[in-house]
Amino acid sequence: MRILSGLLATTLFATPALAQCGGDFESFVAGLKSEALGNGFDQATVDGFFQGVRQDGAVIRADRAQGVFQKPFVDFSRRLISANRIERGQSMSRKYDSVFDRIQSEYGVSRGVLLAFWAFETDYGAVQGDFNTRNALVTLAHDCRRPDLFRPQIFSAIELYGQNNFDPNRTTGAWAGEIGMVQMLPRDILENGVDGDGDGKVSLKTSAPDALMSGAKMLSHLGWRPGEPWLQEVTVPAQMDWSLSGPGKPRSVSDWQTMGVQARSGNLPDLPASLILPQGHKGPAFLAFPNFDVYFEWNQSFVYVLTAAYFGTRLEGAEIYNAGNPTEGLSAAQMKQLQSKLQVRGHDVGKIDGILGAGTRAAVQAEQARLGLPADAWPTVELLNRL
Repeated sequence: MRILSGLLATTLFATPALAQCGGDFESFVAGLKSEALGNGFDQATVDGFFQGVRQDGAVIRADRAQGVFQKPFVDFSRRLISANRIERGQSMSRKYDSVFDRIQSEYGVSRGVLLAFWAFETDYGAVQGDFNTRNALVTLAHDCRRPDLFRPQIFSAIELYGQNNFDPNRTTGAWAGEIGMVQMLPRDILENGVDGDGDGKVSLKTSAPDALMSGAKMLSHLGWRPGEPWLQEVTVPAQMDWSLSGPGKPRSVSDWQTMGVQARSGNLPDLPASLILPQGHKGPAFLAFPNFDVYFEWNQSFVYVLTAAYFGTRLEGAEIYNAGNPTEGLSAAQMKQLQSKLQVRGHDVGKIDGILGAGTRAAVQAEQARLGLPADAWPTVELLNRL
């Protein structure tokens, strides 16, 4: 489920600014070997790591088939959050209570945050993926969609192999190269792996304490602010300047309250916050605090991030969100049509993929404002027709 982390942008080792990709696979692997030797790895380590490497077509098919992210927040969150996952999360919270207490003390990360990731990434460790990790990384680096993201992870995996912490032929995980209960990439493991159970090794596939402590350290590394909340449900007035809403538009809580935004229950913290309206001003509404931004370093899908953040609050006692009565959205085909129209108007919406990503949301909001529609970034049939 996890998409590409911001950690992938750089590497521990020197790599070309524009990574090589494509061409004959064997020649590509030969280039990786030469680069690894140039980075200081010895011949035996390099040969051992790449022995038996092969291109995995199933990885490419999985990379191309992420249609689940086209679903709107209400549908997506209802699909991922079940009564069983909530019950199991509460059970895991009790079972590893001392581990979560230690995480809170050392990293300031609430247990709900990690429980939600654990649930969504691997169903609490039950489904960790059976793709060969080395083959997945090499396949994705060879593919020319995002070689700069995957190529550095190969050298991190070689480093783990040299430390006897990675078996190229036996290590398995997700199609995108993540390993273990909370799905961490090789470089994540190198930088943030923690021996949480004290057995002298980091075992993210078999040790829940190791996985949870490592996940918490990674969130801390990414900028998590200890002890602060990340998301809270709110109610919004019938009318306000909806163009102020959206991720990355923080205002003081008192500003939001002056505009009529109120906590649905409890009190709002005195922190900067962005108003999140995943399905427009008639749907669910949340205030997102600075820690919410860290989620996008873990996963870049807006609908996944919001669902994971909300589930974390549910696991800590928040009530079921009010779904409201959002205006009907667009089908995947209509969304692609909208993206094409927005692109023609000069907006950068990225790939025409039918997914309501950050670029498409920003473009939708700009066109809504231009046309005098509620500028809440939720694309509707009316907007499509007006364009």
